[in-house]
Amino acid sequence: MTMKAILVAGGHGRRLLPFTKYAQKTMLPLFDRPVIDYAMGTIRRAGIKDITIVANKFVDQVALHLGQGLPGERIHYVIEEEPLGVAHALNLARPYNEGDRVMVYFSDNITTLEFEARVAAFAEAPAPPGCVLIAREEAHPEAFGVAVLNDQGEVCDVVEKPEKPPSTLAIGGIYLFDERFWQRLDQAVEEHGERVSITDVTRQYVKAGEAKVLTVGDETWVDCGTPASLFQASTMARDGKLNPHPHR
Repeated sequence: MTMKAILVAGGHGRRLLPFTKYAQKTMLPLFDRPVIDYAMGTIRRAGIKDITIVANKFVDQVALHLGQGLPGERIHYVIEEEPLGVAHALNLARPYNEGDRVMVYFSDNITTLEFEARVAAFAEAPAPPGCVLIAREEAHPEAFGVAVLNDQGEVCDVVEKPEKPPSTLAIGGIYLFDERFWQRLDQAVEEHGERVSITDVTRQYVKAGEAKVLTVGDETWVDCGTPASLFQASTMARDGKLNPHPHR
């Protein structure tokens, strides 16, 4: 199957005010390139050429920067007029992605992890391959989806932003979903209302035994959604530790 990507860059970007009062958050700089170049670099190096970008009222800034994309790419720009939650943002991208296997990429996440082999295997699987969850160890994982581990150390559930995390394994930011994703998103909305989290979808796969966890390990994963983490990522970009390019 064709593998597509949804880059979710909506919301007000409140954690990055006052800068996001005038700019789309993915257009803020990581040293000498905007954040979105690093997210797009990861998607492009994964071999994905059909990309839907969901952004807020400043989506025109992103479109002006990326244009029609690289040769052979199709980029769809979708405006989120007001932030009504993850389900709403994803459903805006639905017309371009329903029935396909998708990488769902939340734009605050910058990583050195490479997905080309994983995406190729996921796309070529003859049966629906479930989902792939990206995980990393976090000293304070309260702001993320957090893995619940069984006695064998396997992920048996995921809880969203728990006050008392059941483990230090944070899950989130970048996901691979099979073609049943939209059905499960609908089910999550039906059960929890419009303000569902992506965890409400991923835990359906986990509970069904259809989720694989890919641990970042020694690779880098930075959530650059705050001034402090944006500065950290900028320093890494300056030092050549992050790659904004479509090729390795």
